[in-house]
Amino acid sequence: MASRIRSIVSGSIGNLVEWYDWYVYSAFSLYFAPAFFPKGNLTAQLLNSAAVFAVGFLMRPLGGWLMGTYADRHGRKAALVLSVLLMCGGSLLIALTPGYDQIGVAAPVLLVLARLLQGLSVGGEYGTSATYLSEMADQKNRGFFSSFQYVTLLGGQLLALLVQLGLQQALSELQMYDWGWRVPFVIGAGAALVALYLRRHMEETDSFVVQEQQAENASPEPGKLQVLLRYPLEILTVVGLTLGGTIVFYTFTTYAQKFLVNTAGFSKADASWISFVTLAVALVLQPLFGAVSDRVGRRPVLLFFGIGATLGTVPLMTLLGRTHSQWAALGLLVVAMIIMSGYTSINAVVKAELFPTAIRALGVGLPYALTVALFGGSAEYVALQAKQLGVESWFYWYVTFCAALSLLVYWRMPDTQKTSRLDN
Repeated sequence: MASRIRSIVSGSIGNLVEWYDWYVYSAFSLYFAPAFFPKGNLTAQLLNSAAVFAVGFLMRPLGGWLMGTYADRHGRKAALVLSVLLMCGGSLLIALTPGYDQIGVAAPVLLVLARLLQGLSVGGEYGTSATYLSEMADQKNRGFFSSFQYVTLLGGQLLALLVQLGLQQALSELQMYDWGWRVPFVIGAGAALVALYLRRHMEETDSFVVQEQQAENASPEPGKLQVLLRYPLEILTVVGLTLGGTIVFYTFTTYAQKFLVNTAGFSKADASWISFVTLAVALVLQPLFGAVSDRVGRRPVLLFFGIGATLGTVPLMTLLGRTHSQWAALGLLVVAMIIMSGYTSINAVVKAELFPTAIRALGVGLPYALTVALFGGSAEYVALQAKQLGVESWFYWYVTFCAALSLLVYWRMPDTQKTSRLDN
């Protein structure tokens, strides 16, 4: 048990570093957007940086396919080591790239290249780490232990915001725009090397080891992707349960900070503090909701999210855009975090429970990454575009519609805790 917990902790810390590197881009885009793109108004520059953010998501399906296949062939541990190496390279490239005034169009081109590397890494990270944590956890506490994927994911966001808040206090605004925004990317690259060391000393999961032993005495199987296509209902289930969840997640976490500045009129510092506190609340909620799912099942927890997101998104976003009180904004976002946790806390284990060991990392990672690339990665861009066109409320209804589609999936799907293929 002790070695299992050490491996879970090592995998989770690596996950935290990966997501810190991924979210630092969004947290600091308010500062580096003018450095990488031609001069213009704030919304136009944010649109450019949001477009590059979305480009990174386009690589996530490729990462989910390549890294998922690699994890199912060579082990979860090997894939997790590779993913953190790619993230380290992407962060270092952003930290060292000169601005638009120095190298012209090459600056945004290199920024895109760095995000492509990071997108490839994160695309592989999600499916592999979800599989690793789910396979490492014992049957009775699987929801609780697998919830730590989003504990560390949110922890990565919190760490990014904490670094931002520290730099905002230590540096002037001019220094932040000039060179201060590079510091968090250097920190991320260094932290990735620490994560690399930890992951090299993790144990492989028993499920993969047993599957490999069985495969030695079995006839050769076709390609992993070909095998995955034998599970169309499971693939569609992953897409359906991810659709609403990913849009709600990126709306109330990644985009919320910009929304507070660009729509509600808060200062950058106030928006950062509000986002930090709400994410801290969400982090604490993950294991609580995960433990609840171990007692009542996965489906009731997903239904809680689906109903809450469908009914609550429009009023929450409308009130958030109109408030000028920090406490009111904080309260509204905490409500959003409570609703969101019904999805984030258990979505990893639900997906892992759908697929057999031989294609689990690919089955979890690829359809998830495709859905996130199309809807999660574009959420911020769609929101900013709606604001640019003067129809910002349309975005609220777009999020509501996607949440409602996922609610239908939750309503019809079986409770994966009772039908789990992790127990085979």
